Amino acid sequence: MRKKERADAVIKGLEKLYPDAICSLTYQKPYELLIATRLSAQCTDARVNLVTKVLFSRFPSLDALSQADVGEIEEIIHPCGLFRTKAKDIKNLSVMLLNEYNGVVPDTLEELIKLPGVGRKTANLILGDVYGKPAVVADTHCIRISGRLGLTDGEKDPYKVEMALKKILPPEKSSDLCHRLVLFGREYCKAQNPRCPECPLKEICKTPVK
Repeated sequence: MRKKERADAVIKGLEKLYPDAICSLTYQKPYELLIATRLSAQCTDARVNLVTKVLFSRFPSLDALSQADVGEIEEIIHPCGLFRTKAKDIKNLSVMLLNEYNGVVPDTLEELIKLPGVGRKTANLILGDVYGKPAVVADTHCIRISGRLGLTDGEKDPYKVEMALKKILPPEKSSDLCHRLVLFGREYCKAQNPRCPECPLKEICKTPVK
């Protein structure tokens, strides 16, 4: 089975398994997703959702965040880890969005990655979820599962995985697939002790069933 054929089979299988390809981070405004994604580094989405509920209640606008005391942001986001760096990024990207983008989250990868703390993973999530553009979010689930299923050749570098997947995925399906890979990774294709015998994709998986 060629990689494009395998990708089509994976897409169909996961669409059936998870009809709703939704982001697991809770947000109401584009900049909130940007901040939530920054907080999600080395932290669970469930914990991020608890923290952002408090953060956005205390600072309900970009203007409020831009004027916030970094120490207070640190105190709120402390449970997410790396809180000092993340707090600075949150304040600085809020200031930059207001001063350079009139408070509007950019809609291109090139502009998004100029923002403090924003890399390709975060930028692609914004492009796909907020602007409906083709995007590949190469997070840990995407990297691990793509390698196991044979969509990639086991690359671990996020950029290489992103580029490899862009070659074989239908652009209009790429963003939703990444959301489904997260759900699939949590339920079946876990990093430790994957549920291979029960896996609904085991017939097309390149990794031997344990």
